[in-house]
Amino acid sequence: MDTRKLVLLVGALIVAAITAFMARSLISGAPTPAAQAAAAQIDGPEVLVATRALPVGTILDATALKFQPWPKDLVENAYYLKADTNVQALQGTVVRSAITAGQPLTQGSLVKPGDRGFLAAALTPGMRAVTIPISAQAGVAGFVFPGDRIDLILTQTVPGGGDGPPLKASETVMRNLRVLATDQRTDNIVGEDGKTQVRGFSNVTIEATPKIAEQAAVAQTLGTLSLSLRSIADNTSELEQAIASGDVKLPDNADPKAEKAMLARLATQPVSGNSSYAVGADVSRFQRRTVPGKTVDSRIVTGAVLPAAAAPVGGAYPGGSVAMGPVVRVARGNTVTAVIVGEKK
Repeated sequence: MDTRKLVLLVGALIVAAITAFMARSLISGAPTPAAQAAAAQIDGPEVLVATRALPVGTILDATALKFQPWPKDLVENAYYLKADTNVQALQGTVVRSAITAGQPLTQGSLVKPGDRGFLAAALTPGMRAVTIPISAQAGVAGFVFPGDRIDLILTQTVPGGGDGPPLKASETVMRNLRVLATDQRTDNIVGEDGKTQVRGFSNVTIEATPKIAEQAAVAQTLGTLSLSLRSIADNTSELEQAIASGDVKLPDNADPKAEKAMLARLATQPVSGNSSYAVGADVSRFQRRTVPGKTVDSRIVTGAVLPAAAAPVGGAYPGGSVAMGPVVRVARGNTVTAVIVGEKK
């Protein structure tokens, strides 16, 4: 190889190596613009911002808010300033207009308990609020708070026409209902130690679809209603089961953000139907598993006068008499006589 070409090649390699070393030093040593902006001190007061996206109807808790320095030139009069704001007093308020993560909260974006339209603002669009009376024993001993999700259990006594006790049954009739309020409170009571206080209540207001609201109203007339507190992880696991079973179908080639939003809506949707249940025999061997069979409201003795109700074929009657065949009623004026077909006289 020509000596001149060899010198040029070595020189080019040296220049490339020096350039790569300098570029690496610049990348590793110089902070990015975002890092420089974060490192710079913001000249302004601390304002209250959202730690996560807060859609309309969100009931605020301590984890949804934080104070963050804000440029004083961008501070509005409607912002919540740290010097003038009691964060605990804002817990339990409802978001009236959607707030993105990191955005300052304004006084017009929140509705406080007792304000006009508070409960309507707390409702998800398309939902209804239903109040259900609950006893102390059926209310999970007061460990249900606004914002929790519950299942609704109906316990009832089903009578029959036969001998023995009626059927006792308990059934989970509705699932994944959001609690809006307990009695007249939509927030949690926090003690001096900063812990949430547990208290009993006699009414619970839940969020439901119009159809489930009708079912909840009927359920109150059928028997006793009890609350069953759901785990936070239940919604995710049930949603995964629904997707695996094909009950929920995700669109092909969907936008990841749109798909995530759709899954979030499905996970918070209250449902009814396909209920699980337990009867008395599942608890005690001395209880029934089915509704008692009907007895005949009739008296039959050969040649006796019967009321309007007829006896079934082969049915037993008081006194041990048994009908061995079809029964024909013979009416003479106001008197009705039952005659067993084929009976020997």
